[in-house]
Amino acid sequence: MSERLADIAAFLIQLDGLKSIDRRTYINGGERVENSAEHSWHLAIACWAFAKHLELDLDIEKLLKLALVHDLGEIDAGDTFLYGQARETAHIAEKKCVERIASHSGNSIVDLVDLWEEQEHGNSKEAKLLKVVDRLLPFFHNMTSQGQAWKDNGVTASQVRKVHDFIYDESPEIHGWFSERLDYAIEQGWLDAS
Repeated sequence: MSERLADIAAFLIQLDGLKSIDRRTYINGGERVENSAEHSWHLAIACWAFAKHLELDLDIEKLLKLALVHDLGEIDAGDTFLYGQARETAHIAEKKCVERIASHSGNSIVDLVDLWEEQEHGNSKEAKLLKVVDRLLPFFHNMTSQGQAWKDNGVTASQVRKVHDFIYDESPEIHGWFSERLDYAIEQGWLDAS
């Protein structure tokens, strides 16, 4: 028993590495940047809240699992900036990390890699909602910090529109709301209009 507990403890310490990965998005109000573990928790509860509020017919347990594994690959690969060129190939290093974690002797989550693949490349209703909410959370943070991360990183309105365009296909209502808020951010000078 003590060996099994030591294995799971070592596995959980591996997962704890996600707390050390800083993102570029500031937490509510702009006090500091969030880390990837905070983002994963926020993503999980936000997905759950969206699913319930919009009365979506989803497998909530699967949705929460997808959100919780979403950023595990960043433990080794680090966070990839949404507006950077490395975004195209980030999933390769992230998948290697998830495979490494999944092979840990203390891991008993047999579908860890499959869940990560589903959130990364899947087209299930749960994966689609996760992708929408994952885009919206940094947007919400930029709205509460008056565009602090956008300003720090020289992000423009056309870049923000481009990475959020897919939301229209998933939910025109959410995309409409997003577009109105984006226009407001531009009007306030929080985001370069170009």
